[in-house]
Amino acid sequence: MNYQTASFLIALVWLVSILIAIPSAYFATETVLFIVKNQEKIFCGQIWPVDQQFYYRSYFLFIFGLEFVGPVVTMTLCYARISRELWFKAVPGFQTEQIRKRLRCRRKTVLVLMCILTAYVLCWAPFYGFTIVRDFFPTVFVKEKHYLTAFYVVECIAMSNSMINTVCFMTVKNNTMKYFKKMMLLHWQSSHHGSKSSAELDFKTSGVPATEEVDCIRLK
Repeated sequence: MNYQTASFLIALVWLVSILIAIPSAYFATETVLFIVKNQEKIFCGQIWPVDQQFYYRSYFLFIFGLEFVGPVVTMTLCYARISRELWFKAVPGFQTEQIRKRLRCRRKTVLVLMCILTAYVLCWAPFYGFTIVRDFFPTVFVKEKHYLTAFYVVECIAMSNSMINTVCFMTVKNNTMKYFKKMMLLHWQSSHHGSKSSAELDFKTSGVPATEEVDCIRLK
């Protein structure tokens, strides 16, 4: 992929995302909800007019298919094919230490893909399930006192998916935690013994490889 194609795709993704989000931004507001007698709570979200509920439900189903069903099906098919290639494809040649290291890198990649897909489903399924019940079966939450609390909990779980993806990449793919522990150990030894200068520490930490692929290259 050249620079022009990548720039075009990035711009297209942002443009489509902005256009899809316009209805949500337009109808987003806050209102006061009377959950029980003499108790009111402020709700912030999309408030569509009563005569436009059909359009809202159509819009929601479109978002549901585009943001959840579509990505889950696509990731499942693609990751299954990628996992089959990375996990079961035999490596030709004599099984040297370098080849065995590549196999370990492949299997860690498979684990990352499975973690990303599982985390996406577990984080977003409660949110969309709650929203479907709320919008298509509203009588379920009519007299529920903890309706808002439940909504904000499932919304928080859904938004945490981005953080979980980052943690998956850091801890499994790039060995970031291992090198972070190394640097913390060096820092603790320097503070404890007082015998190592900051210049020496900078030299040691800057020499830490970023990924296992660098290790593979050095083995050559």
